Amino acid sequence: MERLVLDPTGRARDAESIELNARGPAVPVDILGVRAWSVSDPRLLEDLLTDPRVSKDGLRHWPDYDQAVRTWPLALWISARNMFNAQGADHRRLRRLVGGAFTARHVATMAAGVRELTDALLDDLAHAAPGEAVDLRERLAYPLPIQVISRLLGLPEDTTSTFRHLVDQVFSTVLSPEESAAVATSFLALLEELIAAKRRAPGEDLTSALIAARDAESDGEARALSEEELRDTVLLIVSAGYETTVNLIDNGITDLLTHPDQLALVRAGKADWDDVVEEALRRNAPVAHLPLRFAVQDIELPGGVRVRRGEAILPAYAAAGRHPARYGDSGADFDVTRPAKDHLAFGHGVHYCLGAPLARLEGRTALSRLFARFPDLALAPHTRLEPVDSLISNGHRTLPVLLGAPAPTAP
Repeated sequence: MERLVLDPTGRARDAESIELNARGPAVPVDILGVRAWSVSDPRLLEDLLTDPRVSKDGLRHWPDYDQAVRTWPLALWISARNMFNAQGADHRRLRRLVGGAFTARHVATMAAGVRELTDALLDDLAHAAPGEAVDLRERLAYPLPIQVISRLLGLPEDTTSTFRHLVDQVFSTVLSPEESAAVATSFLALLEELIAAKRRAPGEDLTSALIAARDAESDGEARALSEEELRDTVLLIVSAGYETTVNLIDNGITDLLTHPDQLALVRAGKADWDDVVEEALRRNAPVAHLPLRFAVQDIELPGGVRVRRGEAILPAYAAAGRHPARYGDSGADFDVTRPAKDHLAFGHGVHYCLGAPLARLEGRTALSRLFARFPDLALAPHTRLEPVDSLISNGHRTLPVLLGAPAPTAP
């Protein structure tokens, strides 16, 4: 089968999803020069994401690891030492250290703060001049998640714009290997500065808690995590807790504005904001392709496909969210009354996204309060939505809208 070269700009995403789903359960692809098996069939993907013969640890299970770390633009995605790339006992150990911050119970305690941040951003939007086009990705979808994650991790206010820029660059797939390496170096240096500052002056935040776990007396036992794992765990939380939620809010707004009949159903009480969030996640997974997993041994797949030991596997979440085997011919439609709410936008199995409850809270809060505050919200005339320069991140460069007259207050 001819290898499909994935477009690094993201502009071919919808066409690629159709082609991946049509070609079969596992398709040979090229992702920035690395060969992998793209898997988009939801049932097969669920099987592989829970298969002990598939590993997240490229250091141990990918023969091309050393070469990729030196030359692949996405090297940081496989070299970071955190739970994203950990396997087995290491994964359980690292996940346990941060899991408490993302439980549904703890996230519920953050709801008031998320509403407060959202309303402040909407208040600022309400000052826009009548008829002025406003970029909601820049003015709402971006700042809300970075402010939430900054509170959680205790990021200094004067560093949030730098963190945002670096995360955007980590998700970019149009950088050269040299440019990507420079981004990684800057990002890791900034994290090391943050950790050093928190060691000097700890706070009531997750970064300080991780540092305390790292620095606790071990009494001869292994420490909870290494210094590298500490740094890279903060890296993961900043990146995953920010970029994906930006895309969720962006795509949710876009879906509703381009499908006014669906917005009318929500306003009529025939669907709720949880329905909107889940359908937006399914239709446009915030992460389109997620590098990488690796076959620990040969794996026979349906259709006579054999994934050989050491070969890379690329979950294709955007294509999976529209796969006809699960969603029929309506997979590309936005339907808030869709009975099947299941999707793989947050992954599956032991690596299921810890931040899913928080992302859902932010998405639900941002969307519900935005459309209540600006009932006449509409895309700006002649808008042509362009994807971000990424085959990983699934969102838009800008989201220009006309707000219309604001309601006095959000409900």
